[in-house]
Amino acid sequence: MSELNIKDFREVAADYRVIFFDSYGVLRNHRGMIPGARETIESLRQAGKTIRVLTNNAARSQEGAARRLASLGLPGFAPEEIITSGMMARQYLEEKAPGGRAAYLGTEDAAEYIVQAKLQPISISDLDLDDIDDISAMVFLDDEGYDWNTDINKTINLLRKKSIPAIVANSDKLYPVAKNDVAVATGGLARVVESILGRRFIHFGKPDTQMFNYAFTSIQEEGDFLRRDVLMVGDTLHTDILGGNKFGIHTALVLSGNTPRNSALREIESTGVIPDHICSSIGHE
Repeated sequence: MSELNIKDFREVAADYRVIFFDSYGVLRNHRGMIPGARETIESLRQAGKTIRVLTNNAARSQEGAARRLASLGLPGFAPEEIITSGMMARQYLEEKAPGGRAAYLGTEDAAEYIVQAKLQPISISDLDLDDIDDISAMVFLDDEGYDWNTDINKTINLLRKKSIPAIVANSDKLYPVAKNDVAVATGGLARVVESILGRRFIHFGKPDTQMFNYAFTSIQEEGDFLRRDVLMVGDTLHTDILGGNKFGIHTALVLSGNTPRNSALREIESTGVIPDHICSSIGHE
């Protein structure tokens, strides 16, 4: 690949029956809705496309994520059209956690995934390290809702004191907060704690295929779809594009989020993660 071949997103999408979208950097960013995103989504729906949002953001429930998109100017998403990494973590907790309490890092809204798994959530900030006999899991949900010094230290000490599974519901290392600035995401924080403890945690979210499997199964309720009918649209090579490539569906990299135009070619060549299409954004070109 000697240069970027930038395509119009609507022309690309026309060849697919199903569109999987990442959320942050694709539908919205730190400024709000991506310009033209609403018009594009409306045109896709009018054309009869099946749509899903696959997000590594475990800060909100499906219902909360739908409300958030609506508040930003993108109404019409049903909760079942939104698939979050928190849902994948919830499935694990339902099957593997023996009951009791699950400590978590994140917001109270994000802790709904623990409630749905029939466990009692307790914020790490409220946890008494001398009362942990019934703690059955530690869940990294979000990068907000706690003190990055005190509560991360408590997390480390909890995992030193008790051998319990540590679940990372958002595997993203970074997320953009301004045009040229990023912040540490939950996955990045979890990797720091992993390195301190010398442990490997259980990570969910893209590029893991579990989320793609869940999304692909869900669309079968709306039609008889094959993988070649599906396009994954994302702004990050090592999550959205790599995950789509591994799952065997076509991918479109947009340059409206984590992968800026001026470094996209270098990042593609250095990582070897190659999208099928490259677009400026899903909105206005």
